[in-house]
Amino acid sequence: MKINVNELHSSRLLMWSLLGIFIVVTLYALGVRTLVPPDEGRYAEMAREMFVTGDWITTRLNGIKYFEKPPLQTWMNALSFAAFGLGEWQARLWTGVCGIIGVCMTAYAGKKVFGPRVGLYAGLVLASSLFWLASGQINSLDMGLSGMMTIVLMSLLIAQRDEAAPAERRNWMLLCWAGMALAVLAKGLIGVVLPGAVLVLYSLCARDWRIWTRLHLVKGLLVFFAIATPWFVLVALRNPEQPHFFFIHEHFQRFLMKGHKREGAWYYFLVLLIPGILPWIGVLPQSLAAAFKRQEGTFQPRLMVLIWALFITFFFSYSTSKLPGYIVPIFPALALLIALFLESASRRQRLFAAGLLCVLGAAILIGAPIGFNHASGRDPAELTALKGYQPWLMAAGFFALAGGALALLHARQLRRDMTVLTIAGAGFLATHCILAGSELYGQNRAGTDMLPQIQAELTADTKLYSVGIYEQSLTYYLQRPVILVDYWDEFTFGLKQQPELSIPSIEPFITQWTNDANAGVHDMAIISLNRYKELQQRGVPMRVVAEDARRMVVANK
Repeated sequence: MKINVNELHSSRLLMWSLLGIFIVVTLYALGVRTLVPPDEGRYAEMAREMFVTGDWITTRLNGIKYFEKPPLQTWMNALSFAAFGLGEWQARLWTGVCGIIGVCMTAYAGKKVFGPRVGLYAGLVLASSLFWLASGQINSLDMGLSGMMTIVLMSLLIAQRDEAAPAERRNWMLLCWAGMALAVLAKGLIGVVLPGAVLVLYSLCARDWRIWTRLHLVKGLLVFFAIATPWFVLVALRNPEQPHFFFIHEHFQRFLMKGHKREGAWYYFLVLLIPGILPWIGVLPQSLAAAFKRQEGTFQPRLMVLIWALFITFFFSYSTSKLPGYIVPIFPALALLIALFLESASRRQRLFAAGLLCVLGAAILIGAPIGFNHASGRDPAELTALKGYQPWLMAAGFFALAGGALALLHARQLRRDMTVLTIAGAGFLATHCILAGSELYGQNRAGTDMLPQIQAELTADTKLYSVGIYEQSLTYYLQRPVILVDYWDEFTFGLKQQPELSIPSIEPFITQWTNDANAGVHDMAIISLNRYKELQQRGVPMRVVAEDARRMVVANK
């Protein structure tokens, strides 16, 4: 069957083929890299401990109560471990699935609300955006939250469109409420605060007051509380200290007060949008500007999507705690706005988008060798990682340049669907090259090269200390908690509840370590290079088991 290159959205075979390729590559790529600390190692270890202990209520890290985040990510990872065993792809499976869900929901909502071509374009844009692809390959909370938030937004758009039947509106709104509940279980109150604020702002801007009568509030709230409430009740009954820490400290104090070492300028996220939305940065400004045009009809879906993207960006820009992953939930909204713009974009605008991708690819191919040749540093392992990364970055530049050039050809010949598909394909391949090339860096950060030497000496009876540091990924790969020494940081709250689970200062550790050595008891410790020199000067008995440029593992005999 011949496919019309300007009617790609009408081919079901092509749609399912593109989705199949996206899913297969996404799932395969989950297992090609080491779990990089801190986030990937942390959430993998929390899930491993939940799986081993069978305690699905009290979340723990390194055996210590850990209530900074709700349990959805830990639950899903623990279920993955139960079904498929321990491993990298299993630890990332939930985030990968959430990334796939986000793309499917965005494409489907685009089709239902704006038309088949917009649906195709929206799926292609989101599936090729650097931040969305990268977040779907990293075991952190950002994609778990974003996947659930995408369900919220897209279900709301589908339910509220003017032509929705009563039963259809009810069912999609109940899914929207369920998505909000899961978003709360993914990362806390922002799962309901952000959608609620967007709805209020939309009502004011569109003067659409009747939308509040179409939300199925009673049934929706029943669904929301049925999903979101049970864990909060159970964990509070078992751990009375949890509610104040989680709701007050982790939400209000973290949002309003400085001191989290995550501060950034007010334009922090605006700057991050430039690489985050690649390869579509060339049409982002025009897409946002076009979204301000009012549509006909009672419900204004384009305005709703615009407010979603702008408000969430503003909300986190105001916060004193900033990390790149915080704005991942806006990318499905941006994908819809870009798709709407691309549907009616002129030949010149499509040429500009393709040309910008060519320029980016050429810049990488020219600039990367120069940058790597001038790279210098005291850490040989980092230099090795940089050299190993160069071919992957060059491959990314090649895909960007080649894809941009081919897209230019399609744009010149007025093949708008092929232009969008080619840019998306180039972005998809380039991003996966960038991710795959980071493996040497990941191994260096995680310390996995030391595992054979450590495991050769580590037995079930060996006491394993972590002195002044905590290696998130290494602990997961060793599949056992460590005894913390002179280390608090994110464990401060948990150790206040369970002080017996750590050694608070270095002196008691030295005494215990030395006594065990004299008694013939085998102990091991993970320490920093500086701490090793300090203990060596104090005559503490130590034998080096393994070391790299970041840390050492020593034994007491």
